[in-house]
Amino acid sequence: MFRNRPTRSREESGSLDEREYERKRLEMVEYQLKVRGITDPGVLDAMARIPRHLFVAAKLRDRAYHDSPLHIGEGQTISQPYMVALMTEALALTGSEKVLEVGTGSGYQTAILAELAEFVYSIERIASLAEEARERLETLGYANVDVRVADGSVGLGTNAPFDAILVTAGAPEVPASLCSQLAEGGRLAVPVGSRSLQRLHLVKKQHGQLTTTESTGCVFVPLIGGEGWES
Repeated sequence: MFRNRPTRSREESGSLDEREYERKRLEMVEYQLKVRGITDPGVLDAMARIPRHLFVAAKLRDRAYHDSPLHIGEGQTISQPYMVALMTEALALTGSEKVLEVGTGSGYQTAILAELAEFVYSIERIASLAEEARERLETLGYANVDVRVADGSVGLGTNAPFDAILVTAGAPEVPASLCSQLAEGGRLAVPVGSRSLQRLHLVKKQHGQLTTTESTGCVFVPLIGGEGWES
């Protein structure tokens, strides 16, 4: 299933620091994900391998595998590992999907999706973050990702429909444009609520009809855009 195996630099490969990061990743999977009910083997495997510490600033790398979000600049965050796993698992990816991610951020969630899907389009409204994420993903060898700078709240109509859509920011309501860009059988995971507190919503499209279920409470940065919050 996995086309992309993140490679380590020659300096880090086999080093004490790298082995310590690997130990922390495995502990993250065991004690933050499995014990909370994450069971998808693909999600667990991807998160056990992808070097999350390379997606944050050097000064924060000792906290990269903690059970919390971390700031990545420009008022944005890299999501808590459990939330990354929960939202990814909700999409039920099998390897053949075309996925849209709204909110590239550091690119960590993008990498997880790229491991589990055929191709990922990722939209980031902040150009500097998009460029950094693009370079990071290219360095790690991800060739099945297209990072764009745009208003993600309205989706990417020119490349729709999508088999799965994941939104990494809190919306005031489920964006209608994203729903319209779901393929038959598609799934959309999006936090919905106020600017400060949301609940995860999962939208499924079956026989042309949309059904929505609510999941856990969560806290994401606001989704800014035409079908999100005003900046």
